[in-house]
Amino acid sequence: MTERAPRSSPPRHRSGRVTIKPKTDEHLAATPPVTEDEKLFARSTRPAFLGEDPWRVLRIMSEFVDGFDALAEVGPAVTVFGSARATEGSPIYEQAREIGRTLARDGWAVITGGGPGVMEAANRGCQEAGGLSIGCNIELPHEQSVNAYVDVAIEFRYFFARKTMFVKYADAFVILPGGFGTLDELFEALTLIQTGKIRHFPVVLVGTEYWAGLLAWARETLMADGTVSEADLALLTVTDDPDEVCRVVRAFARANHLVSPTSPG
Repeated sequence: MTERAPRSSPPRHRSGRVTIKPKTDEHLAATPPVTEDEKLFARSTRPAFLGEDPWRVLRIMSEFVDGFDALAEVGPAVTVFGSARATEGSPIYEQAREIGRTLARDGWAVITGGGPGVMEAANRGCQEAGGLSIGCNIELPHEQSVNAYVDVAIEFRYFFARKTMFVKYADAFVILPGGFGTLDELFEALTLIQTGKIRHFPVVLVGTEYWAGLLAWARETLMADGTVSEADLALLTVTDDPDEVCRVVRAFARANHLVSPTSPG
């Protein structure tokens, strides 16, 4: 049976980019920062490719190179998503923290978006249990800094480069309650698996009550209209139990020879 190479602990990594914060909230409201994504998708009267776009392509390339370089030696890993608005001490925060701990004890590195809320909680739990805690942070109009519980931090300007890291280096997705960003990651993962663009890996929804309405709509509307199948919905596992999250991920990894079967049962 083939085993993954042991996980190493790459050094902490950050980009050299400096973000200058506006001096006041009033200034921030009056002149919101322009993100690199906004610049990329902006229309211009002058063909952008004649001016800025060739240089922007090189910048995009550098983000992929930095991400690949920072994460190349990361072994078995799970990406955890969820709301940036969850507060310390809330049930969702503490649940994410326990999931981070449980995954780390089972030998998984934990990858998040590197920000606050659920991301912070999962990184925190992972770090508390001695695991490798990774954060892929993104430039936003209102600055999002890397949380204090990240061992390996990578800064991204472009969502699509960041999303590639989430998928490329993860053996599973664990998705806690969240908003549009969380739903975006959920449906992108399901689309990639459904269309065969990536191998089938576990997508675990945490929070049976939170996700019940979405799943009911998927069955009663999408499936009823024939736009998805029973097999498509079977790509999802729903639970409230951090230990069940680990069992699902572990069973998949063993079945696909991704980790040693000597992991705790």
